[in-house]
Amino acid sequence: MLTRRPAAERGRTRLEWLDSRHSFSFDQYYDPRHMGFRSLRVINDDFVSPGSGFPTHPHRDMEILTWVVEGALDHADSMGTGSTVRAGEMQRMSAGSGITHSEFNHSLTEPLRLLQIWIRPERKGIPPGYEQKAFSLEQRRNRLLLAASRDGRNGSLTLCQDADVYVANPDPGAVLNHRFAQGRHGWIQVARGSLSVN
Repeated sequence: MLTRRPAAERGRTRLEWLDSRHSFSFDQYYDPRHMGFRSLRVINDDFVSPGSGFPTHPHRDMEILTWVVEGALDHADSMGTGSTVRAGEMQRMSAGSGITHSEFNHSLTEPLRLLQIWIRPERKGIPPGYEQKAFSLEQRRNRLLLAASRDGRNGSLTLCQDADVYVANPDPGAVLNHRFAQGRHGWIQVARGSLSVN
């Protein structure tokens, strides 16, 4: 069974420096019909104004993936990790037993757009962890490229959950196929453009 979640019907948080669309209930946006999808809890589509960002804040017991669509995100956390995540790169932060971090668009001219994805871990209290990888446009053009998985196979980021996360950039008219194993389910998030499913 397919369930459609139109982009225009998502929740929204609008601040002076942030325009965020929420596929699932998040913060002040609450919709009991959209509380997540299996272990997938959050997909926020964030537009961060130049020179702005999220000050230091805590997380725990969540696998947090950040996919930068446009611009560059500067990240710093309580593990001592400091990095810049650019368009076409994915960051995995395991909040585990507890972590604090900040996220900023330090450019004074360029916008920042990112998808932040929260996945519930298969167990609580794991040590916090961090990974970051670039996935080139050629790697993901007209194919589903594995970007994160439980076992880190094929060069993907590792997750503390039995979930696979793919990225793809199909050309107009391209057809991508994926066969689900028995008992598996899928969520498709369109960042740009439109597509037909099945």
